Amino acid sequence: MTRLHNERGSISIWVATATIVMVTLVGLAVDLGGQVHAQQRAHNIAAQAARAGGQQVQAAPAVEGRYVALDTTAARHAAQQYLAAAGVDGTVTVTGGTTLTVRVTDTHKPTFLSMVGIGDLTVTGDASARLIRTTGGVER
Repeated sequence: MTRLHNERGSISIWVATATIVMVTLVGLAVDLGGQVHAQQRAHNIAAQAARAGGQQVQAAPAVEGRYVALDTTAARHAAQQYLAAAGVDGTVTVTGGTTLTVRVTDTHKPTFLSMVGIGDLTVTGDASARLIRTTGGVER
């Protein structure tokens, strides 16, 4: 049997191409999965910081039964301390004296995508805590 075309090495090109494609796909899965995990972590940290700040209530009006409101300075400080302890950057805002909102900004460093020039990926997470006063299960 005589060969009309020399096919020597054609499998090597196919294997090299398939390997590059597979490594790229695995890299995307690993790095984008890591980004989703970092996003969830940012949200969890924001929620915990909001809870920490939301516990800082003005004591006198709450004890007297007049109203509930955040001690805004203490609430901001508690939330910012939580963010610092978690090692992330974030902003803390108090709205209306009863709602504390935390926005966390963090980065995910890709493992595989950095090989093709993609740098750090920014992730954010938001959460808020709101004080409410209830009587008999009804918000007042």
